[in-house]
Amino acid sequence: MSTAARRRDSGPRPRATYQDVLDAPPHRVAEIVDGVLHTNPRPPTLHALAKSSLGHSLSGPFRFGRGGPGGWWIIFEPELHLGEDVLVPDVAGWRRARMPNYPDTPYWTLAPDWVCEVPSASTRKLDLHGKRPIYARAGVGHLWLVDPADRALEAFELRNGKWAPLATAKDDAPVRIRPFEAIAFSLRDLWP
Repeated sequence: MSTAARRRDSGPRPRATYQDVLDAPPHRVAEIVDGVLHTNPRPPTLHALAKSSLGHSLSGPFRFGRGGPGGWWIIFEPELHLGEDVLVPDVAGWRRARMPNYPDTPYWTLAPDWVCEVPSASTRKLDLHGKRPIYARAGVGHLWLVDPADRALEAFELRNGKWAPLATAKDDAPVRIRPFEAIAFSLRDLWP
């Protein structure tokens, strides 16, 4: 009997639980999407540079108010518990008007106002097709996708529960995109 046939005969797979996330190997990023546990390796170097550079570009003006309006919490790889789903976006942001006090908890249950995913070969399908609908369902207002291989940024805004394209930028273009339109930074800062 084939493996697929054995799986069908054994009935539905049990839904993953938070204990599955806790039991995942420490060198893997564990997420639960639609009841299925996904574990992925830590990001490759270009991915890590892009998300770190983006987070630093936004933190000064938006978290600390240096050269910008402040009023945000910008966090790297927060663990989000959105219903039964457990997601770890590359970078996320909450307006302090919605989350005035920074929580002292192991994870967030309040959906962020903005998330950024930096898809890599191992996470692309999950980031683009698994997590985006969950972010929309949770009411995340803005989603950015940063692709270091294509040196590109795509921004989306949630409108009537659907992701609407907002802007794209490539290579070394200046970026001034909602919800961070108060400042401009060069996309070049995200690449080596």
